[in-house]
Amino acid sequence: MAIAFGLTSAFAWGAADFTGGLASRQTGAYRTIFYAEVLGLSVIVVAAFVFWQPVPDLSIWLLAMAAGALGTSGLLLLYHSMTTGLMSIATPVSALLAALLPVILGSILEVPAGMLALIGFVFALAAVWLISQSEGGVKNIIVHISDLRLPLLAGVGFGLYFVLMHTATRNATLWPMMASRTGGVLILIVYMLLSRQPWIPSKGSLSMIALNGILDIGGNLFFVLAGQVGRLDVASVLSSLYPGSTLILASIFLHERLSRTQWIGIACAFVAIILLTVS
Repeated sequence: MAIAFGLTSAFAWGAADFTGGLASRQTGAYRTIFYAEVLGLSVIVVAAFVFWQPVPDLSIWLLAMAAGALGTSGLLLLYHSMTTGLMSIATPVSALLAALLPVILGSILEVPAGMLALIGFVFALAAVWLISQSEGGVKNIIVHISDLRLPLLAGVGFGLYFVLMHTATRNATLWPMMASRTGGVLILIVYMLLSRQPWIPSKGSLSMIALNGILDIGGNLFFVLAGQVGRLDVASVLSSLYPGSTLILASIFLHERLSRTQWIGIACAFVAIILLTVS
């Protein structure tokens, strides 16, 4: 079930990135993220009161809010790095670190994974890197430290989100998700006020923003469920395969062709899934 939930999370997050990308073309990335986060928060608030669960301690609320703030900050840093640096470097570096950090901390905080699982992690991390490559990969590109700083910080934000949310949702689901989304929305409000971003989205983008918000909150939910029934490292690594979902949807709906490198990455992902299933 942990593997099924993790893969569902990856598909939902990848689909959210796809729809968010379409919305961003019409109304800008930051407005898309903000209104999708607000919609996701509204859905979680309703669900939390409908499917009532015991209210967790204040420490859990603060932990989940910190997770949401870090994850959203990572997203802002990633988008900013794409506009100022190398997109072909930013996405794979941030995705790889987001997957690697929970693997390291998971091995320390939980029982170390077995040999097959470790080999599966290696294939999954390779898949994250290869799938995230833009056409042409990173060949013939000189990488400077300044190109890596923001993607690395974004990856740390994503990785810490995985770790903190896993800790906050051990005994609760909806309330920590509400707290997490609240933390993310607050960070976005501060950013948009300081940067004086326009607040009003274009009307044509509203449907895609709504779909993005629903898919994103679904990805969060299935990641939480994967962590509750399984290990942190398995849930995080499988959820980090979300770029594959984005690529597949882009190839279907936008007729974008996958490169040979990306196909190899998808093959590595399947090998990783098999190894993690039998481990």
